[in-house]
Amino acid sequence: MRLKTIIRLAWGLAAIIGGMTQAHDTSPAPSAAASNDDPYLWLEDIHSERTMNWVKAQNAVTQKQFADSQPFTQTRDRILEVLDSDARIPYVTRRGEYLYNFWQDKTHPRGLWRRATLAEYREPDPKWELLLDIDALNKTEGKHWVFKGSDCMKPDYNRCLLSLSPDGGDAVEVREFDIPSKSFVKDGFRIPAAKTQANWIDENHLYIGTDFGPGSMTTSSYPRIAKLWTRGTPLTSAKTVYEGKAEDLVVSAAHDRTPGFERDFVTVATDFFHSDTYQLKDGKLIHLDVPTDANVDPHREWLLLQLRSAWTAGATTYPSGALIATKFDDFMVGKRQFTTLFTPDDHTALSSYSWTQHHLILDIMDDVKSRLDVLTPQTHGHWTHEDMPDAPQFSTVSVIDTDPDHSDEYWLSVTGFLAPSSLQRGVLGEGPAQIIKQSPAFFDASKFGVSQHFVTSKDGTKVPYFEIAPKNLKLDGSNRTLLYGYGGFEISLQPVYSGSVGRSWLERGGVYVIANIRGGGEYGPRWHQAALQENRLRAYEDFAAVAQDLIKRGVTSSAHLGAEGGSNGGLLMGNMLTLYPQLFGAIACEVPLLDMKRYVHLSAGTSWIAEYGNPDDPKQWTFIKNFSPYQNVKSGMTYPDVLFYTATSDDRVGPVQARKMAARMQAMGYENAWFFENTEGGHGGGADNKQTAYMHALAYDFLWDRLK
Repeated sequence: MRLKTIIRLAWGLAAIIGGMTQAHDTSPAPSAAASNDDPYLWLEDIHSERTMNWVKAQNAVTQKQFADSQPFTQTRDRILEVLDSDARIPYVTRRGEYLYNFWQDKTHPRGLWRRATLAEYREPDPKWELLLDIDALNKTEGKHWVFKGSDCMKPDYNRCLLSLSPDGGDAVEVREFDIPSKSFVKDGFRIPAAKTQANWIDENHLYIGTDFGPGSMTTSSYPRIAKLWTRGTPLTSAKTVYEGKAEDLVVSAAHDRTPGFERDFVTVATDFFHSDTYQLKDGKLIHLDVPTDANVDPHREWLLLQLRSAWTAGATTYPSGALIATKFDDFMVGKRQFTTLFTPDDHTALSSYSWTQHHLILDIMDDVKSRLDVLTPQTHGHWTHEDMPDAPQFSTVSVIDTDPDHSDEYWLSVTGFLAPSSLQRGVLGEGPAQIIKQSPAFFDASKFGVSQHFVTSKDGTKVPYFEIAPKNLKLDGSNRTLLYGYGGFEISLQPVYSGSVGRSWLERGGVYVIANIRGGGEYGPRWHQAALQENRLRAYEDFAAVAQDLIKRGVTSSAHLGAEGGSNGGLLMGNMLTLYPQLFGAIACEVPLLDMKRYVHLSAGTSWIAEYGNPDDPKQWTFIKNFSPYQNVKSGMTYPDVLFYTATSDDRVGPVQARKMAARMQAMGYENAWFFENTEGGHGGGADNKQTAYMHALAYDFLWDRLK
């Protein structure tokens, strides 16, 4: 039961967006009521009539330029074919005897929540048991619900808490659902839309963190108070378990229902990477004396710690990036004897790990490529080690589900840039995993090759990147090339199959590149920490170094080189625009952070101070200002074409930073700064496949045109 805060941002889909050069006059005039330093503060009023009229005018111009054409329609429809294909893999999560799946397609744009037995799932065309039709629910209730997941109570999984977003944002309404009757429970648990965290204790009790009223949320917009709520009582009567500070990130409580190891915990995330963990026992909170930046995992009799910094316990110092284990009960009485399960080196990092009933599977990155190891605990604290079969070259193999309460079953996703994804199932000790489902090929991959390259960044660090290109690529600088990056929050970019990229970029003859820059997790915590706060520019130097290497090698030239990123990757794009404009012909900037002076006052911005720093602290602003595109954009420059894409319903980063950046650039006379805002979809940018296909098509066609 991993206790590190569950708020891990799903930053940045690989939407590809770009800019145009034709004149358009929809930029707002500065408001007399606005700040002298920022005449576009009025665009921070997300839903005001004036603001939405500006958005509509911007959207109309952008749509007319890019979406009113047959090529756009063709691109959009080909992407939608991929997203709606009945041949896609229906990925599943095991709960007891059933495999649960959420499915969206052309007929069911908002989706079906359904389940099947393993035997039925093995069939080429499984007969699913429908649990909930979101489109039918919306028709009945006159809503636009977006399904955001379910939490079903062990061991029978008959009662679930469903999360429904009214607009695709992070705020969800939570409702209790009864599986046998396939209906919402009358007078059951129900929590109004908020950034809620709810966890089953038993059939009549929940741990709940939500918006209980003024002062109950942190400045990061997440629950500040964890309470115990009893069935049949009003939410206002729930009893406080822990009350955090306003400046904390989030407070949550959870109950572990594992038979024989039932325990309760409270986690207080003080920022995005630091948490205090407590066991709640006999009404008392017992602090776990572990590093606050470690991932904490009490599992059955074990306590696992995944370290982000070096830690000395007893007479031993364990390095950053290590995974260590001890017996939970021993640790709680003061013993500090750990077994090291994984130690990183210069080329490896632990991506994740998964428990089965008797084993632990490690997902290891070796120069950003996957391998899996199996560890098995023995008596006296010893663990045996066994390698799993090697992954295909330039692929990602990851464990996506296990059944740790009942068996050693595991489910693998195997994917690569040119290899359609497969879903495999195995049982440890019973031979290799077998393919259960196989995705079709959505483009002809035989024409392309994958290579990995390393470039030296400004400070001498070797930075890897993947290149997917035609086999007959001419190194004459003429190839339209799309460079994607993220570089933040210890998130890694590994090989993955994308029918949308294949159809809309590679098949046109383009080159697609993934930059594994610092700030990410490709080489563990050290890779991430190298680009934190005052060192943020290292990430941007890495990305620029990859761009320069592509030009130097003759893959492309600045006129034919595009860049794309979303969310934190949108901030990366903003800095490519303002710091390295000479390297790019067009830039795609999706759901971005851009105004680093005010980001802590917008949406959930306070939660990222640990990543970027606090601009309200004058000392920290001295370094933050160097990577704040909104403050650094200047008139009279030669900037590449840029399109800012965002969503009104994004309650994580919010739409206002993209709005203000587009408005400022347009007011400076940059006719090649474009803007589009979807009303739904939240931080992901699209509430259903049709919206997502539109977003991607707008992006790909835009970039392809501007890079010719």
